[in-house]
Amino acid sequence: MKKSVSKFALLLLAVCLSTVSFAQDFQGKAYYMSKTTMDLDQWGGREMSPEQKKRVEERMKSFLEKEYILTFNKEESIYKEDEKLEAPGGRRGFGGFGSMGGGPKYKNVKGKELLQAQEFFGKQFLIKDELKNLEWKMGTETKQIGQYTCFKATATKTVDQFDWRSMRRRGGKDGEKKEGDKVKDSTKTGDKADADSNDPMSEIEVPKTIEVVAWYTPQIPINQGPDDYWGLPGLILEVNADRTTILCTKIIMNPEEKEDIDKPSKGDEVTQKEYTEIITKKMEEMRQMYGGRGRGGRGGGRRN
Repeated sequence: MKKSVSKFALLLLAVCLSTVSFAQDFQGKAYYMSKTTMDLDQWGGREMSPEQKKRVEERMKSFLEKEYILTFNKEESIYKEDEKLEAPGGRRGFGGFGSMGGGPKYKNVKGKELLQAQEFFGKQFLIKDELKNLEWKMGTETKQIGQYTCFKATATKTVDQFDWRSMRRRGGKDGEKKEGDKVKDSTKTGDKADADSNDPMSEIEVPKTIEVVAWYTPQIPINQGPDDYWGLPGLILEVNADRTTILCTKIIMNPEEKEDIDKPSKGDEVTQKEYTEIITKKMEEMRQMYGGRGRGGRGGGRRN
């Protein structure tokens, strides 16, 4: 065990010695491809023809596959979607939630500051919170990503209950509810049972935690990374989290034209907790709306 750790330390030292020295005002840009896989069989795909399934997959591609740019210096970074020109009739939002990946995300690792612009049902919010780190476990495994030697790190991440990337149909591929869910559902009667039977959100679940694997390079000695990820002794070039993979495809160090790393500033300022409460309240309103329709009226009156 000591021998393997010693080899790892020597390799890490060698990589660090090959690191390019950075001026105080250096800047870099890392380009990432993010891809989330979705099993259509969980959502009725088994009943589709191959042609129908292909059309649905093409429509979902704009939500599941995106490109981002991380502009960074020693302390700050901003992570933005590299938006392409949309086809006529294209939508940026989904079901009222606005951009699926959220707006620009700003991280200041020195001040532990996190800012993200977010649209929700046509309203702009500015989520301002403390930058929280994951408890990374450093591994000895390495691999090459482009010209950079990367080291492996793992962590367990708590998942936001509205993170669409980890949403799945309750009960798995066959849509069958788990035994515990059957017991729970059997206690619901009358209007409550009607509401759940007409509420599509009741069929969705999100795991409480997921395992994250990250690959970082000490050759770029900053503790930044894509999306929420940071806190390792080198730029994170790849992340595998549940069904989502984020992979760096290009890095430009000290571009000729430097960009200002401006903090997002538009929208009603809320904490992450407050924003989650806003979403929860809206989802409850939607549940009541679906329940009312299921009983044959908007007002949700009791049936005789």
